[in-house]
Amino acid sequence: MKLPQLSKRLFSLSMMSAALLVAAGVQAQTALDDVMKAKKITIAIPTDFPPYGFVGPDLKPQGLDIDMANYIAAKLGVEIELTPVSSANRVPYLQTRKADLVISTLGKNAEREKVIDFTAAYSPFFQAVFAPKSMSIKSFADLSGKSIGVTRGAIEDQELTKLAPAGADIKRFEDNNATVSSFVAGQVQLIATGASVAGNMMAKNPKLAAEYKLLLKDSPNFIGVGKGEDKLRLKVNEIIATGKKAGDIDKMAVKWLGRPAGDLPQ
Repeated sequence: MKLPQLSKRLFSLSMMSAALLVAAGVQAQTALDDVMKAKKITIAIPTDFPPYGFVGPDLKPQGLDIDMANYIAAKLGVEIELTPVSSANRVPYLQTRKADLVISTLGKNAEREKVIDFTAAYSPFFQAVFAPKSMSIKSFADLSGKSIGVTRGAIEDQELTKLAPAGADIKRFEDNNATVSSFVAGQVQLIATGASVAGNMMAKNPKLAAEYKLLLKDSPNFIGVGKGEDKLRLKVNEIIATGKKAGDIDKMAVKWLGRPAGDLPQ
């Protein structure tokens, strides 16, 4: 092939690539329009991570993330299709347009921001101290003289070590199952753990009458949106902001986590 012909071929390929990129850019902004046109939104949710998402006795998904998904669909005035996902495939579901949104205890970090976008935070995800409702715990000073179970080396262990008074009896266990078992069996009076572990424990052991007592660390959850889907992202942000002002976001957090959502990052 002669050089001029090769240059023409390369130029044509470059123009085709540019056209595809432009088309992709246009397509990347159609999610909200597509949802409103179809009058249906597909939202990826967890079903194995209580209290954020799990299968209830009626075999239907329930939890904070499911309530949030239904809330957004209701505010948009569209039907909802809930799609169960795992931690491993929730981001790919957005990238392949199998879901319009991911509401699945999704934390925001630099790596994920390279491939998807995020709305404002909609719920807290935290490590905390839990104890029976009958036990009065108002501050970390109240932990003095009490035994607290915690998983060795976990974030909650690190935070509890910083905040607990010298008189607290911190008992460390090798994994979450052992920590939970110690609390359920009454070997320790309190437990320091993550919200998801505590939610699962309380769901399986309602007779414990355990509840949230003290915050150790907050790591809020965000809603995942397809990269470049600014119209949908801004619309969801609007719904979240309105929900915060109305107190609806706090009510969801109290229902499932035992505490208000409080101040969440935008």
